[in-house]
Amino acid sequence: MSKLYIVPTPIGNLKDITLRALEVLKDVDLILAEDTRTSGKLLKHFEISTHMQSHHMHNEHKTVESIIHKLKSGTSVALISDAGTPAISDPGFLLSRACIENGIEVDCLPGATAFVPALVNSGLPNDKFVFEGFLPAKKGRQTRLLLLAEETRTMIFYESPHKLVKTLGHFCEYFGEERQVSVSRELTKLFEETIRGTAKEVLEYYTNKPPKGEIVVIVGGKVK
Repeated sequence: MSKLYIVPTPIGNLKDITLRALEVLKDVDLILAEDTRTSGKLLKHFEISTHMQSHHMHNEHKTVESIIHKLKSGTSVALISDAGTPAISDPGFLLSRACIENGIEVDCLPGATAFVPALVNSGLPNDKFVFEGFLPAKKGRQTRLLLLAEETRTMIFYESPHKLVKTLGHFCEYFGEERQVSVSRELTKLFEETIRGTAKEVLEYYTNKPPKGEIVVIVGGKVK
């Protein structure tokens, strides 16, 4: 029986990959990739020729059983996502849970993930925080926002560029226009930026300057 390696990949700057991650990706028999085309560019850059198999949110329920069989048969497997740490708003949970249920060792390497630098860069309290990931698109969104309006810990959200202004508007509505917000965009990349201010100020900024790229939003908790 082999083990499953969960391997973080760079969120932008390729230099952020670890030496251990490169070693694992070269040594395993199979790499499960969220998008083989995206991961193919990463592997080519580091001259890694390990066989890849597609493993994403649309097929993970169907492929878990066969992957477990391969691991039990001695095939060493690494799981990567397009960027960052697998299972953090990306596929990975179902497979890691199945491995644990089947007595297969899971080894998650430390490495890149977007919310940590965004949280530290925000200047907001980071001794206690909650990771919310993506808010519900429609159903359950209002209920979630009403609940989070009372949250006293710093909150972390992921958001897509075309929904950021709408979400910031909801933060103004449910959390108040004066709630402190920090938006980090394109972390580790050439056009990286972090905009800080009140919810109203940050909303006005991105209303006038539509954002691009990967986005992490940090929101201060409710002050008692």
